Amino acid sequence: MSVPHGETLGALTVRAATLSIKMYLPNMAKTTEEDMNQLEKDIRQLKIEYEQYFGGGKKRPPTDLEWRIDIMMKRHSDRGAQMNYAQRFRYSNLAQMYTKYREIFRKRMKQKEEGSVRRHFGAAAREIENLRKKKHAAESKPDAPQPFAVTISCDDPDRETKKVEALYAAFRHSKEQAGEDTQRLTLETFQQFVRKKTGDLQKQQSAHEVEFVVSVEAEHARLKARVKS
Repeated sequence: MSVPHGETLGALTVRAATLSIKMYLPNMAKTTEEDMNQLEKDIRQLKIEYEQYFGGGKKRPPTDLEWRIDIMMKRHSDRGAQMNYAQRFRYSNLAQMYTKYREIFRKRMKQKEEGSVRRHFGAAAREIENLRKKKHAAESKPDAPQPFAVTISCDDPDRETKKVEALYAAFRHSKEQAGEDTQRLTLETFQQFVRKKTGDLQKQQSAHEVEFVVSVEAEHARLKARVKS
């Protein structure tokens, strides 16, 4: 291996290691976002497959999918210190959702094993069972929207990154509560939106500080911006 003139092998090794770390960090962040999206998708799929199992549509419970979710949850639990605020906030919400679903599955599995859930046959009986499942799912839905509102003020989004991350986490949480798709919502695009909205209001109304309010209204996530009085 040739070493550039005036540079020691040790210095070259340190520089290469530093470059490797810089290249790894953004890839790790991207992988975490992708894992969170897949984790959310798998949890919702697990609920669907368990409903099919309890309704007689599947012969076996989705244990393989549940095992895969457990592995991913454990992986990111161990990586908590490497995640940013928004990622930790989202992971916490997904963990709570998964825990609630598993408790529901455990209770219904116990009922099934004890024979308290009867199997019905025939078109009419299956229709009755489907209606019962829909009603039960609506009543036991763990992530049903609850009253929710968060207010955060900022005057320079590029400088106040912690506030923007907290606002992003709150808005993502509100969309999850409302049952809305969050896969296209990224921190980068959200930062661009907050930056533009803050600048527009500051120019239009000669304001110094802009206030953002996140809420869930009529089962829809809302993000409103206004000049702070």
